[in-house]
Amino acid sequence: MSTLQVRDAGDRVIVVLDRPEVRNAIDDAMARELHEVCAELERDPRILIVTGTTSAERGVFAAGADIGGLLERGRDQALAGINSSLFTRIAELPAPVIAAVDGFAMGGGAELAYAADFRVASTRAVFGNPEVGLGILAAAGGTWRLQELVGVALAKEMLLAGRRVGAAEALERGLVTSVHEPEDLAAAADALADRIAEQDPLAVRLTKRVLRAPRDAHPLVDDLAQAVLFESDAKRDRMTAFLSSRKG
Repeated sequence: MSTLQVRDAGDRVIVVLDRPEVRNAIDDAMARELHEVCAELERDPRILIVTGTTSAERGVFAAGADIGGLLERGRDQALAGINSSLFTRIAELPAPVIAAVDGFAMGGGAELAYAADFRVASTRAVFGNPEVGLGILAAAGGTWRLQELVGVALAKEMLLAGRRVGAAEALERGLVTSVHEPEDLAAAADALADRIAEQDPLAVRLTKRVLRAPRDAHPLVDDLAQAVLFESDAKRDRMTAFLSSRKG
């Protein structure tokens, strides 16, 4: 791939956004390649870790959508939802998605991070949505995912007044699950993936789907998912092992 580094690590796939010359700005080519990754993970569900190219001097998750490309987009491209459809596809992958954010996650890059199930950050991570300063809005999930993550008040400051949020505040407000030194970030993302991988894969997948269900779908969707899991071999094996360990 020309814009991504992709590594198959067995129970997980690690994707590195790799356009360092433009701070990993998301252009059409990167969007196409991310769709290819999604297609593979829909066929063969595994944990996805997304991060950006980094160096000892600085990290960059993604500086946003490619402004040069956005300048040429018009009404039809906006209605096509190029980035919003991609980030929705990422959010709806069967297995969990982890964004490992080192440095700037701005604009579309921040919206990509918001679409993940988990965000782990380095101490130099910065989140922001400067779209209104460019005459547009955060239309790839920022206007609704962000307020679900941090609340309406902070979301409005970020979306309407261009406020940036650093790693410490992101942790305090629940935008990220943990903060690490830059050199420890990859290991922290892997450690989180390890904890997920220890669980029953089908239970994880169904729990993720049930979490996305609208409020009025509960408790029916919970009961249906539980009915599937109650008949699974993994449930029987894991519960039997648990009971055996208690006897020991």
